[in-house]
Amino acid sequence: MDITTIIFFVLLGFFLVALITRTKKIGNDEVWPFYARKLLSQPEQVLYFRLVEALPDHVVLAQVQLSRLLGVKKGNNYQTWLNRVNRMSADFVICNKDSSIIAVIELDDSSHLEKSRMEADAKKDKALNCAEIKIIRWQTKSIPDKSTIRTTFNLAP
Repeated sequence: MDITTIIFFVLLGFFLVALITRTKKIGNDEVWPFYARKLLSQPEQVLYFRLVEALPDHVVLAQVQLSRLLGVKKGNNYQTWLNRVNRMSADFVICNKDSSIIAVIELDDSSHLEKSRMEADAKKDKALNCAEIKIIRWQTKSIPDKSTIRTTFNLAP
């Protein structure tokens, strides 16, 4: 065997090992780089517990994907329209006990003043408005108290 053939087979061996290693199926022994995050930020936690306390006869859901709230009317391309709200979520969804939606609540911090966030918020608002879902936007600087929440939902304070 000449040196060129040996080099060829050595390189072929390295290539095959690299290919097998790269395409191997994920095994149970592989460690994935995930860690548990908190679902709600500190201001969101404050508002969540106030909502639960102020609206005891309602269901309060947090961080719900818009694709779970919105349907696409027949005659329209389902996937195309859901792609418009892909990766968008509602901070809170207030429902009746039968899971019918009363309103979506968004808790906005200063990042919502950035142009990209304002555009995303406008897109979210348009989708929810078209579905006739009420949107309430509160600022993190002035999270409403229990009485204000009840008044917002036309409940006695």
